[in-house]
Amino acid sequence: MVDIIKRTTLMVRDAERAAHWYETVFGMSRWMDVPFTLSGTQLAAGKKGDQTRLVILKCDHDMIGMIGLLEWLDPKQDAPLELPTKIGFGAPIFVVAAKDCRASVERARALGSFIYCEPCDSTVTGADGNEKQLIAASFFDLDGYFFEVNEHIK
Repeated sequence: MVDIIKRTTLMVRDAERAAHWYETVFGMSRWMDVPFTLSGTQLAAGKKGDQTRLVILKCDHDMIGMIGLLEWLDPKQDAPLELPTKIGFGAPIFVVAAKDCRASVERARALGSFIYCEPCDSTVTGADGNEKQLIAASFFDLDGYFFEVNEHIK
């Protein structure tokens, strides 16, 4: 058996605001939305007894492509005052296969995202060695997570 990565969970300032962003920009839907108390053993953040809220959103697939949004309710977690405009070590790069790259960028912009790269034509070599034509763009969500968004055009 080969293991699969089902979900990536992101620490966010405001789970409701973040969920709205993912629902609006990528068309994701809520799969789960629950409060819970940390046990203090498994998660390398916070401490036993911390009150949190976890919102899990999904794309079209029932098991992969899920994003968790974890907000600390009590005590509140300190978050950076300035959001990044570049990525560095330790920061994930999310790659999204968009149905309409330009529309995704416009929805992200309307919600206040920093757009790093406007939609542009791009050619990449796929795993099969063949070139693929894309419309590509990139931007940050409202908590500073970076997204590369691609739309296959050929």
